[in-house]
Amino acid sequence: MTAAPRTRVQRRPVHGVVLLDKPLGLSSNQALQKVRWLLRAEKAGHTGTLDPLATGVLPLCFGAATKFSQMHLDADKAYEATLRLGVTTTTGDAEGEVLQERPVAVSDADIAAVLERFTGPQQQVPPMHSALKKDGKALYEYARAGETVERPPRNITVFRLERLPVPESVLQAHPQGTVIKLHAAVSKGTYIRTLAEDIGAALGCGAHLIGLRRVQTGAFGLQGCVTLEALEAMNEAERLQALHPVDILLTGHAPVMLVADDAARFLTGLRRRGSWTDAGHLAVYGPPPVPEAPVDRVLLGTAHAHAGQLIPTRLLSPLEITQILAQHPPDLPA
Repeated sequence: MTAAPRTRVQRRPVHGVVLLDKPLGLSSNQALQKVRWLLRAEKAGHTGTLDPLATGVLPLCFGAATKFSQMHLDADKAYEATLRLGVTTTTGDAEGEVLQERPVAVSDADIAAVLERFTGPQQQVPPMHSALKKDGKALYEYARAGETVERPPRNITVFRLERLPVPESVLQAHPQGTVIKLHAAVSKGTYIRTLAEDIGAALGCGAHLIGLRRVQTGAFGLQGCVTLEALEAMNEAERLQALHPVDILLTGHAPVMLVADDAARFLTGLRRRGSWTDAGHLAVYGPPPVPEAPVDRVLLGTAHAHAGQLIPTRLLSPLEITQILAQHPPDLPA
């Protein structure tokens, strides 16, 4: 019997951000492609990866929003991490093979002292099972081939390490006293798997990660997220309603409003002169291109100001602005 031909998805311009609560078992790219398919979006990207083992906050960018996704790679992040003490694995998490098992004889005071020791600025050696590249090749590729290569330590900061209650379901699955749960607020580039391994080593029993949930990245927390299951249950109009505007990525950028003539020239990449004080991160707006638009301003792009000049850094195109206005006008922010 001949299989029915697959229906080709008709892509369309979609602009905005979906704050996804990524499910367990999907890579960041798999989650991105599923949401992209649901939205039928032409262009998509994310703001940093979450391992398949991890769940939680994953901002997904579509259309014009992809122009500003890179700046969120540097965002501070917060996680809820569950560690199993007494067992080390090849990958530092539950997906690896067991390397060593040791008895666990640590007190609450021991754990508190180690958590304090790992709070603050420090250096961390990235794990072999990571996407970092050496000589054009991802570290995990070396690891899968049984090779270990030298990795220079990186400067990170652990802003806060706080012990959390372990859910009863997790306690029932593991012997009493061998599992701890932590809230970890960290700087960019921090590997929680490595932090778990280092904490286990400092406790003298070893450890690996058995659960990881990202609860914050930059200004985005779980409270603003939507699940993949919820998106799948929506119709197309509701999915567009779930999109946040592009400038949600520009939290922390001071807003600048230009008049029509300056806005048109700014969009062509020309610097504008004015009384702006020096500033590194500005979100630039102008009047909508048509008077009947449902908003009184539209995002033009980002800029920095120096010596009284407004200097463009990243710009939307006139076509993107028109598409954003047409996407779902009643719900665009004023």
